[in-house]
Amino acid sequence: MSKVNSDRGDPGSLRGNFLLPPAKHRVRGRPELAREPDLRQSVGMTPEKRLAELKLTLPAAPKPVAVYRPVVVAQGLAYVSGHGPIRPDGSLITGRVGAELTLDEGKDAARQVGLAILASLRAHFGTLDKVKRVVKTLGMVNTAPNFYDHPKVINGCSELFAQVFGDENGIGARSAVGMGPLPGNIAVEIEVIFELA
Repeated sequence: MSKVNSDRGDPGSLRGNFLLPPAKHRVRGRPELAREPDLRQSVGMTPEKRLAELKLTLPAAPKPVAVYRPVVVAQGLAYVSGHGPIRPDGSLITGRVGAELTLDEGKDAARQVGLAILASLRAHFGTLDKVKRVVKTLGMVNTAPNFYDHPKVINGCSELFAQVFGDENGIGARSAVGMGPLPGNIAVEIEVIFELA
């Protein structure tokens, strides 16, 4: 068995099955992960300030349509119930992605779900600055039977969270699955777990 090279200062060193990046691009404590510096992580750039800088309009926080709470807090985590793609005027984006809706329209719907989730967080806590990071996202896409790009659809929400919370805190674990049908024929439903600051 060949010896695995040390990762100290060697841009081509190996650890297990991972090719390690140069030391200056490694994430502290996780040398197998590399990332470019995120300028949005600069001091003073809170989620609320990023939201304003991005000029994003949040819809009104949706009211429960059945027996559940939009947000439940337990042990430092905020569990956000499934949200749909509600527009600022209160209407919903409906239809199956890959049939009535294109991939891009599905992605836009997922982004709109993300905005609705942010609205519920702000309504519950009074500010998005109470949220530290995204822990886990479950994205459900209303799709035609032969549609297989569910992750690309849910990227609409994930990319939004990365913009608002920064790459370090806005990208968490995730699942993206196809469903059919979803309640009210909505295009996308997403639920998220957040860690609180």
